[in-house]
Amino acid sequence: MPKLLFLLPLFFFLFLRPHHASEDFVRHPARPLVSTPHNRPQSHPQQVHVSLAGENYMKVSWVTDESGVPSTVDYGKLPGKYDSSATGEHTSYRYFFYTSGKIHHVIIGPLDPATTYYYRCGGSGPEFNFRTPPATFPIEFAVAGDLGQTEWTTTTLEHTNASDYDVLLLPGDLSYADTQQPLWDSFGRLVEPYASRRPWMVTQGNHEQEMFPIFYPKGFKAYNSRWPMPYKESGSKSNLYYSFDVVGTHIIMLGSYADFGSKSDQYKWLVNDLAKIDRSRTPWVVVLLHAPWYNSNLAHQGEGESMRVAMEEMLYNSGVDVVFSGHVHAYERFTRVYDNNADPCGPIYITIGDGGNREGLAMLYKEPKPSISEFREASFGHGRLRIMNDTHAHWSWNRNDDSSSAVADGIWLESLRTSTTCVPKIQQKMQQTSEKDEL
Repeated sequence: MPKLLFLLPLFFFLFLRPHHASEDFVRHPARPLVSTPHNRPQSHPQQVHVSLAGENYMKVSWVTDESGVPSTVDYGKLPGKYDSSATGEHTSYRYFFYTSGKIHHVIIGPLDPATTYYYRCGGSGPEFNFRTPPATFPIEFAVAGDLGQTEWTTTTLEHTNASDYDVLLLPGDLSYADTQQPLWDSFGRLVEPYASRRPWMVTQGNHEQEMFPIFYPKGFKAYNSRWPMPYKESGSKSNLYYSFDVVGTHIIMLGSYADFGSKSDQYKWLVNDLAKIDRSRTPWVVVLLHAPWYNSNLAHQGEGESMRVAMEEMLYNSGVDVVFSGHVHAYERFTRVYDNNADPCGPIYITIGDGGNREGLAMLYKEPKPSISEFREASFGHGRLRIMNDTHAHWSWNRNDDSSSAVADGIWLESLRTSTTCVPKIQQKMQQTSEKDEL
């Protein structure tokens, strides 16, 4: 019997179609890890990626094997012509017998919106370019969780890049290095062609923890060194949770693996962050975290429940529009929900942990399907959130296939800010919460 139980997941993976898959959709077999070697001189930049660093600023990050390379970025609006330069900082870290290269972080700007900039890192090596987000709507976010570095990852990245976007959002689990530090380097090289051209905004997942008793009890050493986000700009004390504004959208990155109880720094920070939101300036509010609060997949059941109990009411009272999560290696979209019930004033919850991880898909779901679950499918893919204006946005989930990306789910969203029913309720609850805190 134990042997039979061991073989059951393999049976389901090989022979069952995912939920809601079309009749002609055939599941492709699992794909192996990919290796992305370093083939540049030691002084040249590798693992280049950019991230938003405050209004009209961008952070350029890269690694060099040679320690004497300056942390400088030369940039301009024409290829090969750099009329601006900025100097930043650098770091490195050790993890047992591994020593990282020199990790550079340079903030450049102010930058013009919707503009292509050409840049060179450290004074040598290839030229890169990125485009800044627009000044006004529309804006398009690509969303991909649990990426890893398999052949499915490369497919996801290629499909994501095939249609233009402005910012990529990643709700945790980047490299799947899991203490094998060279895998952080290969992941950085794998995503460089994409992450060097558009800002990537990420939050941590369980595979970023890399804790080890006594030696690394706090974890996140590689993640914090390689992927620093604008947490200080948002008043946060930790790179594990932060927020930022971009084109009428306030985006909150929460830390599923940082303390979140009512007395924690993250909880207190979230209270202050939500209170500062100006819906006339950012009519849309989006939240990302790793472990889902709502999940009808049999994988990772209940792992986000304690965080939901601690923080869900705050998001509801603030009129959050959408909550994205990863962790479960499948796709699922819920209706607007609050406290486990459909609620027209709650956020839409979307699980999108299907970027291409090495652990495979989470094939099994609860049956019957909960009434709050609108669409679910265990396939690799990515999502796109295109916010058209102050009131309307379109969400689509794109299933991976060998040569194309097929739109398998889509829905139009209306900002809760425009709801004549929800806005008075939200304002009343926020006032009650404020009065309670004062007492």
